[in-house]
Amino acid sequence: MTYPQFHWCFPHASPPPTAWVEQGVGLLQSNGIKTSWAELIVALLWQRGYQDFTQLQTFLLPATYTPSSPFAFGTEMEWAIARLMKAHTHREKVAIWGDFDADGLTATAVLWEGLGQFFTPATQLQYYVPNRFTESHGLSRAGIDGLAAWGCTLMVTCDTGSTAHAELTYAQQLGLDVIVTDHHTLPETRPPVVALINPRQLPSEHPLADLSGVAVAYKLIEALYERLPDVPTQPLAVLLDLVAIGLIADLVALRGDCRYLTQMGLQQLEQQAKQGVRPGVTKLLELCKRNGDRPSDVAFGIGPRINAVSRIHGDAHFGVELLTSRDRQQAEKLALEAELANTRRKDLQATVMAQATEQLSVLDLSTTQVIILSDPQWSPGVLGLVASQIAQTYGRPTILFQTETTAQVGEPLMARGSARSTRQIDLYELVQGQSHLITSFGGHPFAAGLTLPLANLPLLTAGINRALRSQMSLTDLTQRPALTVDLEVAVADLGKDLFKALKLLEPYGMGNPVPRLLLRNVRIEQVREKALRDKRGGKQRYYKLTFDIVDDAATHLFPGHWWGHRRSDLPEGRYDLVVELDVNTFKKQYEARLIDIQAATDDQTATAAQVDWIIDQRHTVHTHLSPPVMATCPTDWSEFATYRHADNPLTLAYPAPAAIEPEALWQQCLGIAKYLARTGESRSLSMIQAKLGISDRILKTALQCLVQLEAAIVVTEGSLAVTHLPYELSSERYQQVTEAFVAALREERFRQRYFHEVPPKTIQQVLETP
Repeated sequence: MTYPQFHWCFPHASPPPTAWVEQGVGLLQSNGIKTSWAELIVALLWQRGYQDFTQLQTFLLPATYTPSSPFAFGTEMEWAIARLMKAHTHREKVAIWGDFDADGLTATAVLWEGLGQFFTPATQLQYYVPNRFTESHGLSRAGIDGLAAWGCTLMVTCDTGSTAHAELTYAQQLGLDVIVTDHHTLPETRPPVVALINPRQLPSEHPLADLSGVAVAYKLIEALYERLPDVPTQPLAVLLDLVAIGLIADLVALRGDCRYLTQMGLQQLEQQAKQGVRPGVTKLLELCKRNGDRPSDVAFGIGPRINAVSRIHGDAHFGVELLTSRDRQQAEKLALEAELANTRRKDLQATVMAQATEQLSVLDLSTTQVIILSDPQWSPGVLGLVASQIAQTYGRPTILFQTETTAQVGEPLMARGSARSTRQIDLYELVQGQSHLITSFGGHPFAAGLTLPLANLPLLTAGINRALRSQMSLTDLTQRPALTVDLEVAVADLGKDLFKALKLLEPYGMGNPVPRLLLRNVRIEQVREKALRDKRGGKQRYYKLTFDIVDDAATHLFPGHWWGHRRSDLPEGRYDLVVELDVNTFKKQYEARLIDIQAATDDQTATAAQVDWIIDQRHTVHTHLSPPVMATCPTDWSEFATYRHADNPLTLAYPAPAAIEPEALWQQCLGIAKYLARTGESRSLSMIQAKLGISDRILKTALQCLVQLEAAIVVTEGSLAVTHLPYELSSERYQQVTEAFVAALREERFRQRYFHEVPPKTIQQVLETP
């Protein structure tokens, strides 16, 4: 494997206003952050779009945030609560249909405890979690039959059910009412249910729009608590630690209510871990040597252990008991089983990864847009994890299948797979386009599961590669994925003060990534390779490098580690490193987690390259830039016109063009138009442009496309209003408009890539040509 794996990007934006900086620094100082670090943190947040002080305040301090009402879901929530209140009054039997991943299990646990305040557990309330190996995700007729036989009259799903039209119709035929709580893709037509509560029904900018399955389940319980406040004996806040676990483990965007619920949930998790309220969770934290106060305690500790149960055993029912049981002896026993399952999962994952890598060695990646591999011996429980590893390593969507070698008489051999995406490619849409080949399918744009006859696998491979080839060139896929570098620091800066400052930005997640720190020209010493061992002392095929980092100015070494790597992966010489600052609570020391590495730049290349009067800082960290500065990536030579006869050197400081998926961006544009047409509101064009990250030219193209769809738009004083948008769009016209927008955006992206890579000498020669 070659390094660096990523293209390092250094964001550049105009500096924040002085008054805003002073307010932000004052806020951080009041939380014990030193002035020097406070200035860097507020600049970083400005760069990430937090450019309003109230927004900054609510981001950093959850106590100042006002969470959304659960009834923001509108009539769907009203219908759901009315049906639950009826079931409570008539003492009906209620069933929870959950899912076996961490989000699904925590959602099931939230409903089990929450609804358990209104319905007697076991006699009036029951939960069902499908078997990962024999049933896969989603609803099934066999499971519904069992609940109907028990006498259930109302079923509440969590983290599943939105598109299960056939199964929901079957439940209706058996006399079961169903409330669906989910966050996956919405169906084209509403299923036959009492209520469908799904945040995808809300505008994309709504504070509830990013909720995962567990958070939607929590909002249902919150609404029931509001309508029947005298019934519950357990405070609603007791559920928040489960909500935080599910939100973090499901990798949703932690903004709006998601961020608030995670912040409050982590506080609850830390408190309950100390008190032992959930002995199973407390034991899991003990086993992974964590305190429960940080999102990484879930992401790398609790989450993988909860997920490992079904990955290894298939049946995840006891995962709910592990999360909810107050019986210390039983809960700790279940936690130990989860720990051993996670150990086994790591070993299986390493095995499948090694075998998949061997298959990849003979695959012609120059003709492959989507990596599709299969093997009859692969464990289905780890296919998603390995697919994610491969997708991130090779920068291409990846689908791994376990294939059958025997089948029942009259039945075809089947292939069951897990798919993971990268580079913002909508994998759900790609797979859905091959639905005629597939038996079952579910998921979202970046992760999905599917089953199909083995005979159809070559057709799927050809079809899905052809579909992606029509959207993206192989050049786009072979470019190294971008890695944003947030701050450049020295080895001496690493430690408590910087960690304390960065911790205020937690919880990290999509939209708020862990800050990446650049260390230049360092040495790595005392390299130690370790094969991890399980609780029984058995060695796993999973490695970790530990080492010490030092630069020429440092007075001490700083510990670091690199997960999943061996000594042979470390190149020779001095290095530039991109790391994340972490804390090892077990060793009681701060550590650097290595993300990417490259050979150190020498003194000449570490500074901005200069060709006469062109200073090139497109690929370097921006510090103090002297005007004139070109900070926006051009798309045409004419944009350099004002700099032709500059008296001072011109600094090129524009970043690499964003990796924008054209079809997805068009859907965002259309979504904004639909929202404005529905609400009658208007929005600033500059705000829309900033939200979408597009140029003036592409914004103008988008407006022209809307007009071609017979939208009535009004632009007044820089604001956009949409007074009419046809509810039903002609499929032929829509396709033509979409293709026009996609073509325009691809052309602009091509031009931006050119101007980001063109040598400064070429730029100077062109500008000096009369």
